[in-house]
Amino acid sequence: MLGESANAALGFTAPPEIEHHPRQAAQVYQDTAAAEHILLRVLAMDPHCLAVYFSLYKFYFYKHRLHDAEHIALRGLATAAMQGGFDSDWTRLHRHSAAWQRVDGPQHFYLFTLKALAFIRLRLGQTAAARALLDKLLELDPADQVGASVIRDLTAIVQGVTAGAA
Repeated sequence: MLGESANAALGFTAPPEIEHHPRQAAQVYQDTAAAEHILLRVLAMDPHCLAVYFSLYKFYFYKHRLHDAEHIALRGLATAAMQGGFDSDWTRLHRHSAAWQRVDGPQHFYLFTLKALAFIRLRLGQTAAARALLDKLLELDPADQVGASVIRDLTAIVQGVTAGAA
């Protein structure tokens, strides 16, 4: 799980009244139930806080609970879209749906979480779904501000290995 400075660098921070909770969860990370309880409690306290979605889907990902990570990432996408005033369905978005180049708003979280969702789906063996997300990211973020090219390269390697095994 990333700390508050990493979240701030990515453009989404927790309000002061809840920012210490993800740190508490990180301190008890080895106790999965306790850490999860803290993160779910803070999400219930502020279901609009994008930093909490980020911490929670990263937590689930690192705990190899990929379906839970996917579920929370999707909820985070919906929350960011609501906050940013654009469609939550990534398939209906285009370059002019939002100011995607801004790094200080919910649109940046949305792009970053699309990248995370692509990686989650790649890990779930859903290569075509991951590729579709990455293609959309290339359209929305042609400057690759969120670093989706790393996942795109990994997807190409996975597809090459899968094709070679067939």
